[in-house]
Amino acid sequence: MSTLLTDPHLKRRQIFLSLIKKRVKPGTGSSLIFLNKRTWNLPVTDIRQLIKDVPFAVVGGVATRLYMPERMTLDLDIIIPADRAQLAYQNLRDAGATKVSDLTIPGSQWNLPNGTSLDVLEVDEPWLETALKFPNYAPDGLPIIDLPYLILMKLNASRSQDLADISRMVGGATDTQLEKVRMMVAKHLPTATEDLESLIMLGKLEQQAN
Repeated sequence: MSTLLTDPHLKRRQIFLSLIKKRVKPGTGSSLIFLNKRTWNLPVTDIRQLIKDVPFAVVGGVATRLYMPERMTLDLDIIIPADRAQLAYQNLRDAGATKVSDLTIPGSQWNLPNGTSLDVLEVDEPWLETALKFPNYAPDGLPIIDLPYLILMKLNASRSQDLADISRMVGGATDTQLEKVRMMVAKHLPTATEDLESLIMLGKLEQQAN
């Protein structure tokens, strides 16, 4: 299988990183206290009350709260097993949610009864079962995808916000966490290993004093 098919955003990611590396300097103006602060202040819909028959984990911007400073995000993203998607959607309909549209990737967008926008991502990857079985947990008990899987997903997406999130998350990660991230990427997205090291370098530079 070609690199283009297995890592379709490789070129875009490399162009973005090459531009950033030309301009990067140590520090960001943000204090280390801020960079290393982890909070869960903004309310999040308890999806466990809506999807009761299918395992899921929170991903996307909400999930980053466990690994970097909290930022505002207007929607909620979760992953579910692709082969159980219809059951999850029936759970959502039974709970009063309304489907908005299909996504450009496998999955769909929903409006929840409280007005929250929910993106449901249907995943069929070899790592999914383990990721759903061993999540981290938010202070409110929601299952949050573990850091290595979140970074793998964001590398796959490779939007500018995803890459910025990766850099900040790995910048504050421990050596043990980074080793797990490296192993995950080497196994499931080997074309991104060099880019991951660049993002780690950028993240560590951000942590340096101004």
